[in-house]
Parts: sequence; C-alpha cells; structure tokens
Amino acid sequence: QVQLVESGGGLVQPGGSLRLSCAASRSIFSIYLMRWYRQAPGKQREFVAYMSSNGIASYADSVKGRFTISRDNAKNTVYLQMDSVKPEDTAAYYCNAYCSNSKCGRDFNYWGQGTQVTVSS
Repeated sequence: QVQLVESGGGLVQPGGSLRLSCAASRSIFSIYLMRWYRQAPGKQREFVAYMSSNGIASYADSVKGRFTISRDNAKNTVYLQMDSVKPEDTAAYYCNAYCSNSKCGRDFNYWGQGTQVTVSS
C-alpha cells in the first residue's frame, strides 16, 4: 500500500508561481510512474505531467513550457512547479502513482486526496 499526500495549493495571481508537493509513504520512484492530474469543476480529470521511474518527464500541451515535474528520492516527494499560471489552470490537482503488471506483478494505482489551486486576481 502507498499513501500519497499533496500540499502546496492555494490562491495565486495570473502570471505567478506555485509549487505543489506529493509525499509518498515509502520509496517507490525506482519502479512507479508518478503523475499529476487536475480536475476543474464540471470537467473530467485530465493529465498534466508524468515522471517515469528512470526520470523521463512528459507534459500535457496545455502546460508545456510553464510547468516542471521533479522529484527528490531522498524525501520520497515529487513536485510540480507551476510558473506563468493562468486562470484556466484553476483546478484540484491530484498526485498519482502507477506501477504496471509487467513491473509489479499486477497493476497498482494510487491517488492522493488532491490540493486546490485557484488562479485569480
């Protein structure tokens, strides 16, 4: 079992920055794919960014060049640095840890409780 706890959300002005954190309850980054998703009111949850177990990052087109995913293995924490934020970035942000059947014997998929980000002046 893995627990994920997000933090760092809040109110930020357009053009500002915010850093979200996702702390995992144990060391998993060497085998788990770590992802950030977001969900705005009335919309479906959407992919934001991922970092693979070997450190490769990928981003949704809507955040490419503005958001950066990173991790601190010693702290079992993954981050989402959000720069040049826009009102359309307003959403609840969720951390996800996924390990496939081929790596872990079966699929494992864990979610955090989410942290709210509101971009408004």
